[in-house]
Amino acid sequence: MKNSKIYFLGACLSCALTAFSQNISLQPAPQELITRDKTVALPAIYQLVGEKEANPHAVEILKELLHGKQSTKNGLRIYIGEKGDKSIRKYSRLIPNCDEAYYLSVTDKEIVLAGNDERGTYYALQTFVQLLKDGKLPEVEIKDYPSIRYRGVVEGFYGTPWSHQARLRQLKFYGENKMNTYIYGPKDDPYHSAPNWRLPYPEKEAAQLQELVKVAGENEVDFVWAIHPGQDIKWNQEDRDLLLAKFEKMYQLGVRSFAVFFDDISGEGTNPRKQAELLNYIDDNFVKVKSDVTPLVMCPTEYNKSWSNPKGNYLTTLGEKLNPSIQIMWTGDRVVSDITRDGINWINERIKRPAYIWWNFPVSDYVRDHLLLGQVYGNDTSIANKMAGFVTNPMEHAEASRIAIFSVASYTWNPTKYDTWKTWKDAIRNILPGAAAELECFAMHNSDLGPNGHGYRREESMDIQPAVERFLKSYVKDGSYEKADFETLQNTFERMGEASDILLTNTENEPLIKEITPWLYQFKLMGELGEEVLKLVVAQQQDSQPYFLRKYNHVKSLQQQMFHTDQNYNQNPYQPGVKVASKIIKPLIDELFVTAVNRYNQKTGNRLDATTNYMPHKLVSNVEQIKNLPLQVKADRILISPSNEVVKWAAGNTVEIELDNVYPGENISINFGKKEPCTWGRFEVSVDGKEWKTIELAQKDARLSASLQKTPVKFIRFTNVSNEEQQVYLRQFILVVEKK
Repeated sequence: MKNSKIYFLGACLSCALTAFSQNISLQPAPQELITRDKTVALPAIYQLVGEKEANPHAVEILKELLHGKQSTKNGLRIYIGEKGDKSIRKYSRLIPNCDEAYYLSVTDKEIVLAGNDERGTYYALQTFVQLLKDGKLPEVEIKDYPSIRYRGVVEGFYGTPWSHQARLRQLKFYGENKMNTYIYGPKDDPYHSAPNWRLPYPEKEAAQLQELVKVAGENEVDFVWAIHPGQDIKWNQEDRDLLLAKFEKMYQLGVRSFAVFFDDISGEGTNPRKQAELLNYIDDNFVKVKSDVTPLVMCPTEYNKSWSNPKGNYLTTLGEKLNPSIQIMWTGDRVVSDITRDGINWINERIKRPAYIWWNFPVSDYVRDHLLLGQVYGNDTSIANKMAGFVTNPMEHAEASRIAIFSVASYTWNPTKYDTWKTWKDAIRNILPGAAAELECFAMHNSDLGPNGHGYRREESMDIQPAVERFLKSYVKDGSYEKADFETLQNTFERMGEASDILLTNTENEPLIKEITPWLYQFKLMGELGEEVLKLVVAQQQDSQPYFLRKYNHVKSLQQQMFHTDQNYNQNPYQPGVKVASKIIKPLIDELFVTAVNRYNQKTGNRLDATTNYMPHKLVSNVEQIKNLPLQVKADRILISPSNEVVKWAAGNTVEIELDNVYPGENISINFGKKEPCTWGRFEVSVDGKEWKTIELAQKDARLSASLQKTPVKFIRFTNVSNEEQQVYLRQFILVVEKK
């Protein structure tokens, strides 16, 4: 049979030659694959040619896989090495001529793993690992290389940093999936940012970083240590020397890749000329002096188009002044956005080099009540040559982030052959093979972010969207529906409960289950709520009042249980709580419930409450970055979840909280993150929302406060009464009342 040359579509190729080759599934998708109608068993005796010169990490893994006896004269020859090594010289012309490329061939006569460099050999070995099943290999020939030079993850989110053990697991995962970059930049590491960036790490933390660097190297991952000095840096020789001294300390710990972040700062640290001078100084006096340090990476202050001053010259100054070898990071048209051809052309023209993409997905530090487990899509698949690198910013949930990270690995290696759905399903099977169907069910309905200040949304519950649309359209119109659609929804709700129970007892990936447990509790309740609402619909149609009331009472009980889960789990200070299935399933359940209850009330003359969310209080605002923030209820305190980003508060706009009852007010505490006198704002209280009483606030540093002295309160509001937009931070907004 003649060889058949086949290119992967997505993350895998199904070859119709043999049952074995039909199971070939490689991650990421190779650039070129040739398969043959044969398989090769691992040899009982083999010769390993080139092991002394080849990548030692690749050789070590290969020898662990080869259970046969190694010989110097007999057995199947296995060649391993890098271009220029004697062992693979005759295959050199078959290796693609680019960084990290490799050539892999398996026949019954010989096996060849040949890299263009040491990392290429390691990637050939990782492909070999994936090909090996039950002691057999398909006969293949692969020529492969990455489309984007730097590929990986930036741990750059706000919130609880990953644990040391989580980072170790991540580094191994990156190596297995041919990602070569891990940028260490957790915002809450005190020795990464102001003011302690000048200080060396304590002994324990230094030892952990040293171990991370070692494990990264074993998995062919560049450990990039990032510093974030911009908030308090002084543009003088003393701080330059302190920064270089810190880099030297990190170098002694084994770090060979470095980044400097100037994101999310204000003041003098944002000066582009000073930034460029400092970065060039580091580049000239540290990076270029060390022969083994990779190119310096920087994150600019204006790191997305929407935050770039159209009349300013920040980006063009960096483009003109920065040494050409320094990489410049970029998140896209907005803080959170997908990367487009027009967008990448816009930034590259200004910085005079290919942008290094910092992709803010699946990061959830601005929607921490959600899990983002959906597909990776939306980035242009034809612009690899316009990007210097592409790293994904993940969630604080390291294991759960692997679904997206796995997909980013596939996209960045071979974007033109990237298959969104196939890769997502492969990721789930990779992460939890024993309960892949259940995790897929959970992830399918936990993909979207909900309404948020960045306006970034994801598809969710795509498998049932057509049935949902048909059912709602028909039922809301006249109470009818197709039986098949009803059964689809019923099966989905049942499956949600089953999947939750099965995942909660799964032990094959305990760190993952621990991360997602609060959402599994809520997911189970949501499934039960959906089942009961469908029964409510049937009861209303059949005019079965006792059964309807039974189901109604159960629904109200489930709503309260979900509220308590939301109030008691994942109580971070910004977006606390647990939201699941919020884009399709929750609105479906809510609309069905409201429609069924209203019809019941109309027919029976009752006045049953059709409220869908048990939340005693309500936030109303026309300030875009505040209106979608969740309220928290903590005993006698009602608070708005703080926001990380700058809030642009237009003149005349307000923030208002409506309480469920009138309460004696105790005090109010507000912090906008600025010490300047807050002459622009007015705080008021009301018992009816019509007549308002102004309360004078005392200010100490950035904190505004007042004793309400038992003033009756049902409504409170804060208004920008100036004629100008105010840019503030919402650090704190807490109302304390006397509970009845």
